Amino acid sequence: MADEAYENPRLAALYDPLDADRGDLDVYADVATELKARQVLDVGCGTGTFALLLAGRGLRVTGVEPAAASLDVARSKPGGERVRWIHGDATALPDMRVDLATMTANVAQAIADPEAWEGTLSGIHAALRPGGHLVFETRDPARRAWEGWNRAATRRTVAVEGVGDIETWVDVTDVSLPLVSFRHTYDLTRTGETLTSDSTLRFRERDEVTASLTANGYVVDEIRDAPDRPGMEFVFFARRPEPGEQISAGSSGTSAANDR
Repeated sequence: MADEAYENPRLAALYDPLDADRGDLDVYADVATELKARQVLDVGCGTGTFALLLAGRGLRVTGVEPAAASLDVARSKPGGERVRWIHGDATALPDMRVDLATMTANVAQAIADPEAWEGTLSGIHAALRPGGHLVFETRDPARRAWEGWNRAATRRTVAVEGVGDIETWVDVTDVSLPLVSFRHTYDLTRTGETLTSDSTLRFRERDEVTASLTANGYVVDEIRDAPDRPGMEFVFFARRPEPGEQISAGSSGTSAANDR
């Protein structure tokens, strides 16, 4: 079940106005260029911002998303017809062979259930062509990002056209590592309504992620630092091996930026 922020039609319609700065997606667009990807699978595509960015650059893009309300927003955007939209998750994808699969922002951590995580990695692996890459980010648990998720630090007011001012903030509701739960609150000034959305993220250690990728048939070529959030996240570059490629169990590449 997707969070209310993505599944509730009213909140899904507010997602983009409340999170208008998506400079983080430029990093992934650069990765697609670096890897010379022509066909991309965007897992957890949400309201379609990244999928449409790539489609606008001439790439063939498939966006998969379990929250129907978010997918409706994506489909309705200008250029939405350029993307193949799938309502569902990566555990039940149609046959495809893509050059690159991505999980941007919180997508990887939002797959908190271990069985669902393994199924996601397996499903993406099957969708990649041999030599194709999976690239995603996950926060370094040692940085304890959740300690900054409180009302004082996150409270803001955003004017949304047709809706009015919305005051929003985040409160952590539970820390039971590796799981961290939190609540987004949205106060709609014009109507006096308060809407909420509860979320849980899984903070996986770097070695845990590497092991799960290796167990599902990937080679971990590199683990980079996130250029827009230095020192806070791991960015994994995993690859489906070419036929006959010899892989040492548990082997992976590293980036010097993360040797700390």
